[in-house]
Amino acid sequence: MSLKYWAVVPAAGMGKRMESNIPKQYLPLAGKTVIEHTLISLSQYRYIQAIVIALSSEDSGWPEGISIDNKKIIRVTGGEERCHSVANGLKYLMTLASPDDWVLVHDAARPCLREEDLNRLIETLHDHPVGGLLALPVSDTLKRDNGKREVLETVNREGLWRAMTPQMFRLGKLYQALMEAIAASIYVTDEAHAMERAGYKPCLIAGHPDNIKITHPQDLIQAEVFLRQREQKR
Repeated sequence: MSLKYWAVVPAAGMGKRMESNIPKQYLPLAGKTVIEHTLISLSQYRYIQAIVIALSSEDSGWPEGISIDNKKIIRVTGGEERCHSVANGLKYLMTLASPDDWVLVHDAARPCLREEDLNRLIETLHDHPVGGLLALPVSDTLKRDNGKREVLETVNREGLWRAMTPQMFRLGKLYQALMEAIAASIYVTDEAHAMERAGYKPCLIAGHPDNIKITHPQDLIQAEVFLRQREQKR
């Protein structure tokens, strides 16, 4: 492969919905912290050159409590919102990589990433003109409320997907799209949104359902089940 692959992990958030004083990326999960599982998945993947992790300037959990000693991991300072942290990571990568290189942006709180999902993402998108993201087709019936937790309408789920990560785009194009969104005070919650806003059409790649994001306390229990099951199969 002539082009290189890099990763950015935004990890400056506090995860207030976890009902914990500890940032969710440092919560214990199956013998490690959440973020250790995430970083192990990325650092062991053969194509990824380096991982830029964007942490809060007030972060006191790194590197204490992290057992990974990996030369692939580079720390930068994160920002106020997720998009700012990603932008800071991309800005640093622009000093190391070619604008045409691929960058995979992955949530710190998605510790169950599978190697086969990474393979599918890269194999599908390596010569794609735009890039894309792991996602899952919506299977549940969707309801829109009226602001009072009362059903306003049922939403047609046809063609709807749940966005996941990693999201993989050309470094230069993603950085430009993200900076343009931030300049317009549009704080996108994922990279695909920034690319859509710039006029691109990201590709949707079906991922595995166990690539869950740790958002609520019960998610930790589910993630541990997934990780334990995977370990038993090895």
